[in-house]
Amino acid sequence: MKRNIISSIVTVVLGAAAYYIFLPALNIKSEGLWFFVILLCLIYGFVSGIIKYHEDVTLDREGNWVPLNQKKRFKISKGNWGFRIALIIFALYWVVYGIGSSKFFHAKAYSEIITVKDTDASVIPSSEKTDTIALMDTKSAEKLGDREIGALSQVVSQYEVGSYTQIDYQGKPMKIAPLRHADFFKWLKNKDLGTPGYVMVNPVEMKAEYKALEHGMKYVPSSYLGQDLTRYLRFHYPTVMFEGAHLEIDEDGKPMYVIPTFDFTIGLFGGWQVNGCILLDPSTGALQKVAVKDIPTWADVIYNGNLICEQYNNHAILNNGFWNSIFGQVGCHRVTESSEDDVASDYGYVAKDGDIWIYTGVTSVNGDSSNIGFILSNERTEETFFVPCAGADEFSAMAAAEGEVQEKRYSASFPSLILVDENPTYIMVLKDKSGLVKMYAAVNVEQYNIVSTATNQDECIRKYKALLSGEITAEEANSTTTEAAPTSQQPVEPAEEKVDLSTAPEKTITVVKRAEVVENGNTYLYIVDQDQNIYKAKYTDVMNMLLVNDGDEITIRTDGTWYELK
Repeated sequence: MKRNIISSIVTVVLGAAAYYIFLPALNIKSEGLWFFVILLCLIYGFVSGIIKYHEDVTLDREGNWVPLNQKKRFKISKGNWGFRIALIIFALYWVVYGIGSSKFFHAKAYSEIITVKDTDASVIPSSEKTDTIALMDTKSAEKLGDREIGALSQVVSQYEVGSYTQIDYQGKPMKIAPLRHADFFKWLKNKDLGTPGYVMVNPVEMKAEYKALEHGMKYVPSSYLGQDLTRYLRFHYPTVMFEGAHLEIDEDGKPMYVIPTFDFTIGLFGGWQVNGCILLDPSTGALQKVAVKDIPTWADVIYNGNLICEQYNNHAILNNGFWNSIFGQVGCHRVTESSEDDVASDYGYVAKDGDIWIYTGVTSVNGDSSNIGFILSNERTEETFFVPCAGADEFSAMAAAEGEVQEKRYSASFPSLILVDENPTYIMVLKDKSGLVKMYAAVNVEQYNIVSTATNQDECIRKYKALLSGEITAEEANSTTTEAAPTSQQPVEPAEEKVDLSTAPEKTITVVKRAEVVENGNTYLYIVDQDQNIYKAKYTDVMNMLLVNDGDEITIRTDGTWYELK
C-alpha cells in the first residue's frame, strides 16, 4: 500500500510538470493526450519498480545489498502494472490509428474533405489589378523588416522580428510579423511591458514600416511561463485542439492573434479539418472562440496553404480509391513541389474581395516539369477552384526568367498567376544575392520561352503585352537599356521565328562541349557532338540540358543547325 501511495504521489507531481511543459489537449482525439497517459504509466511503473526492488533486497554479512534470486525478480517485473498498461495503450493507439484513420480503409473519406470546383481562367486575377498581387517572397520581406527594425536602437537590442503572415489589409496584400522577445532574460526584463509593436511589409511597393503600439503585446509565442501564448490558451481551453497561432490586424490596425481550432473527421486521428478559431487580444488577454461561419472577415488565414495542399493532394490522388493511387494512378495528380525548402514554403498570393487567395500549380504524380492546371483557394473559407491550363510548371518558369538575366545571376521568387490579354501568365520578382528585389519577370504559362523582364512591375507587363502582340522582339522585351515599349509608329525588327523541328530527323549524339552565347539579347545554348558538328538552340527551349554533362549521350531532333531535345 505504501509503495502504491508513494508511486502515485511521484506520478502526480512529475505528471503535472510534464503537462505544464507539453500542454496536451484533454481530448480523446488528441494524440498528445495518448502519449501523455503512456508517459504517466511509465513514470508510475518506474517509481513502483524501484521501490519494489528495494523492498525485496537484503543485507549480506558484509553489509552489501543483495537482491532476490533472478526467478523471483522476474515475477516482480511481470507484476508491474504501470508498464503493462503503457504497453496496452501504445498498442491500442496503433490499432485505432491503423484501422480507424488509415487511408487504406478510408480513401473516399479523405478525398472528400475538401470540395474543389472546376472553373475557367476567368477566376485568375487580371493584370489590370497588379496592386493586389503579392510578389515579394517571405525571405525578401524578412530582409526589409530586419532593416527597418535595425534602425531602431531601443527595439533591436531587446526584440527580434517574428514569422510573417500574408494578409489582406484594406484591400491590399500585406505581410505582417510581430516582434518577439530575443531570449528568456530579455522577456523577464520586459514582461510587464510586452512586445512594443509589429512590422508591416507592403509586398507591392517593397516597403517596410514599424508600427509602435500604445499597449504592448504580453501574450505572445515568445513569452514564457503564464504569458506563453500556447500555455495561456491551454489553461482557458483545456479540451480544444488548436495549432497555427499567427498575428493579424483588423481594418483599424489593431493586432490580434488568430489561432485555428481543428477536429479529426475520420476516426480518432485522421481527416484533419478546421472547425473554428480563437481570437486573442495579446495586450489584454481577452479571448473569443468562434465557429467557422462566425469568423470575422478581417481574419484572413484560417486554412493555411500547407493544409490546403495536403487536402487537395488527398482529393486528387485518392479520388479513385487507394489501390488506384498506388498502381494504376488513373486520374491522379498533385500540387507542384520543389526540393528546395525555401521555395516550397511559399505560394502565389492574391488579395481578392477582402480575402487572401493562394495559388499553386497542379501536375501529374510522376513529377514532370509541366502543369495540367492550377488551384486557387481562399485561406479564410477554403473555397477552392481548379483551373485547367496545360503548360510549364512554376519552377520551369522561374528557370526561364533567370535564364534571361543569367549574366546578373539573379534568382527568381515563387511566381504568382495573372491573366494578360486572356493568356495565363506567371509573374515574379528577380533578386540579387543579398535578397533585394532588382527586376520583375513575366513568363507565358503555355509557352515559357515567351519572357519579358523590367525594373518595375507595370513596365514588365507592358513589354510582355507588346511581345505577345508582336510589337517588339524578344531582345527588346528583355532589354534593360529602355523601359518603354515602342509605339506602333516606331520601327520594330521582326522577332526571329522559332524553327519547327517537329518533323526533323532524330539523331543520337555524344555531347563533347557546351557553350552559352548571347545574341541580340537572347541566350543560346550551343553544343558540339563527337563528330565536331555544332548545333544551336534557344536556352529557354532546352532547359533540360541543365541535366546533361559533357560526355553524355542524348537524342535530338535537328535540321543540321537548330536542335531540340527529343
